[in-house]
Amino acid sequence: MFASYPSDNSSMKISESPQIAPPPTLNVALQRTALVSLVALFILCLLWEIWLAPLRPGGTLLFLKALPLAFAIRGVSKGSLYTIQWSSMLVLVYLMEGVVRAMSDPPGPSILMAWLEIVLSSVFFFAALFYVRPAKRYAKLLKVQAEADERSAQQVQAPTTDRKLDQA
Repeated sequence: MFASYPSDNSSMKISESPQIAPPPTLNVALQRTALVSLVALFILCLLWEIWLAPLRPGGTLLFLKALPLAFAIRGVSKGSLYTIQWSSMLVLVYLMEGVVRAMSDPPGPSILMAWLEIVLSSVFFFAALFYVRPAKRYAKLLKVQAEADERSAQQVQAPTTDRKLDQA
């Protein structure tokens, strides 16, 4: 005759935030691909400007263009998301240089070096992009969840302050 209700009020909860999935596991194969292509690009830049096809016989100081890549090698080898992100932007400079030199250098080994630079920088860029992608999505999910939690906390606080004003 009478309906029975649960005594613990478990069905009466206002809003329960959903559980967030655990942090994503990052693809080690992509990290290694990025590392190998970065080291190969570093070595290519050194050899290209010192020995294989320098702009002037005997080499130039243009081999110093490889120095920024050296700063990224340690972080990429450790899988640092921050390092992989900034080095993926840095490698675009090498991609542009490869395209310019492939189109403007006189026929010879320099054009082959430029095409190798284009391939290696592209491989690094895409490996880095796909390596970082799950972590970026997870960070975005955490941000959305934090904003939702903040809004729900504000909504819970707002009615209690309205009651206090009504009582005064």
